[in-house]
Amino acid sequence: MKGDCVKHSTGNNPEMHNQNAKQRQLGEYRVNNYGKPLTTNQSLKVSGDENSLKAGVRGPTLLEDFHLREKITHFDHERIPERVVHARGYAAHGEFVLHKCMKKYTTAKFLHEVGKVTPLFTRFSTVVGSRGSTETARDVRGFAVKFYTEEGNYDLVGNNIPVFFIQDAIKFPDLIHAAKPEPQNEFPQAATAHDTFWDFVANNQESAHMIMWTMSDRAIPVNFRKMQGFGVHTFRFVNSEGKAHFVKFHWKPRLGIHSLVWDEAQKIGGKDPDFHRRDLYESIEAKNYPKYDLGVQIIREEDEFMFDFDILDATKIWPEEIVPVEIIGTMTLNRNVDNVFAETEQVAFHPGNVVPGIDFTNDPLLQGRLFSYLDTQLLRLGGPNFAEIPINRPVCPFHNNQRDGFSRQRIDVGQVSYHKNSLADNTPSPTPVDKGGYEHYQEKVEGHVIRAGSPSFDDHFSQARLFWNSMAPYEKQHIIDAFSFEVGKVQSQSVRQQVVDMFCHVDSGLSAAIANAVGVKPPECTPADTTASSPALSMENTVFVPETLKVAILIGEGFDSAVIRNAVQSLRNESVTIDIVSEKLGTIKGTAGKTAIANQTFITASPVLYDSILVGGGASNNSAEFDSNMKNYIEETWKHYKPIAFTTEGSRYIAETSVQEGPGIIVEKKVDDFYCAYINALAKQRFWERNIYK
Repeated sequence: MKGDCVKHSTGNNPEMHNQNAKQRQLGEYRVNNYGKPLTTNQSLKVSGDENSLKAGVRGPTLLEDFHLREKITHFDHERIPERVVHARGYAAHGEFVLHKCMKKYTTAKFLHEVGKVTPLFTRFSTVVGSRGSTETARDVRGFAVKFYTEEGNYDLVGNNIPVFFIQDAIKFPDLIHAAKPEPQNEFPQAATAHDTFWDFVANNQESAHMIMWTMSDRAIPVNFRKMQGFGVHTFRFVNSEGKAHFVKFHWKPRLGIHSLVWDEAQKIGGKDPDFHRRDLYESIEAKNYPKYDLGVQIIREEDEFMFDFDILDATKIWPEEIVPVEIIGTMTLNRNVDNVFAETEQVAFHPGNVVPGIDFTNDPLLQGRLFSYLDTQLLRLGGPNFAEIPINRPVCPFHNNQRDGFSRQRIDVGQVSYHKNSLADNTPSPTPVDKGGYEHYQEKVEGHVIRAGSPSFDDHFSQARLFWNSMAPYEKQHIIDAFSFEVGKVQSQSVRQQVVDMFCHVDSGLSAAIANAVGVKPPECTPADTTASSPALSMENTVFVPETLKVAILIGEGFDSAVIRNAVQSLRNESVTIDIVSEKLGTIKGTAGKTAIANQTFITASPVLYDSILVGGGASNNSAEFDSNMKNYIEETWKHYKPIAFTTEGSRYIAETSVQEGPGIIVEKKVDDFYCAYINALAKQRFWERNIYK
């Protein structure tokens, strides 16, 4: 193999020039208006911005007021059509650092030099809800990454779930129509707990595996920083010798994979519908940069048919125990956007944006996406020139004979706008493959023209059963609870019965539990007798660290200042974020003449917005209201299985609440090292073994 893998040097580094070029490119468009004169969009300085031009101070407004017309017209057109799916999203800039040379598999240059840095932009999103919907809805999350490579933009456009509802893109409009608010009344918003969605599921049973994921805790992530990402589809790596390998992509968060509980998710949706974007924004501002390791699963082309599933089927995973995930690099999100509309809303992802060495497969869902994404951007962004919007522009130069159209920003000079030509020496001209030109993989294709699916896609339940068998007991209960809620909202008894009968093919106990909850007949089927499991699918098998968790310290006047001071220092040493919560903002007096500054109140904050609470005690002039607030925070945190720490003074509330001493309950007077015990409990994050009912 030509070209050994090399270590990245910090000397004459072309990639650093690329990054500088990116900064220059964005710098042309980043404008700070502070201290500048007010002008029109044509740079004409205006003398007034308070009144329109009139015929007399009380007369009619004149049509010739170009400043008024420009200002109103721009306002009228400030909203572009929101995305049909993935409308509610948030994004950040970052970089990708390669840890392992992949030259053996692909000619993609950004995957060659160990240590190479590639700038990128990542957008997270919910799928079903509108742009104004809550972020903690039970839903699939989009996980899209745009790499600004030296060979052009590469978009890895995926989700936080590795499979999808359907196998062929022709059914995508039907899926989304079924999941969206029902047309006769336009509700429910950002929810699939209604008749049309579950009617679609029951009559399109290829969705079984995806439904198991969406009914699991994966569909209510605690934040974007603790959410896994997947490319979903099977792609190809192609090397310099033309040899291809099948590949799937994984993003693994450094902080582990963690989720909300359903009651908590619903309450957060009311308390803070911006919960996920606020978390991402504040984490980056605090320099707690989210990190995700990029992993690949690779299958040799000659092994395509050796599995008991079709590797091109988007409703199937490649179990990690069979095809291990190999970590090759790390993404760090380290800069918030300057303007949400200009960047997050105008970014145009497309799975067809690839670089040499990355190619497609015959996955019929992927094939449809290659058309759909481009077609969508033409409508949303006003025409074919959306690649010229700063957030979409590649860092390397681009040259072609495309011209005109809405919102053209480039000014192409010269008389030639066609190929082939002699007036411009036949330029811009194609690049030979051996010089970096893109070449599609030369796959042999033959067969009859037919509108049909492959029989190898017909197994809809074995991997749904694999997922169920892989869950911990509490995860299984959460899935049952999710089905009970979602299907329980369905008005049609026939649809409820169809869903129950369908999921008997996954597990008879699961479907019987659903049937009991939603008031239909127990299922009548015999599911396959298999206990196959994949431990990697359970969220039990993830990272547990206290880093970046958020703790509320609850105190009143006269709190034990020494204990609280030591607690604050111990938590900050572990990079835990702290809010001091009391009945009022500002100075709270403690013992020994010490004070603390409360930055939240019981009203401005909420227990569901924290990963844990530390009950510090204290008092108030209105003791009844103070105690009521303290007990509310304790009860909510207890009910959501989170750790709670009690100082000696704060422990008086234990007997007055539902709390039972045991897992995740740390009491100062009962442990030798109160602070260490609390941090260890924080790292675990949830105590599912806790009996929350007294």
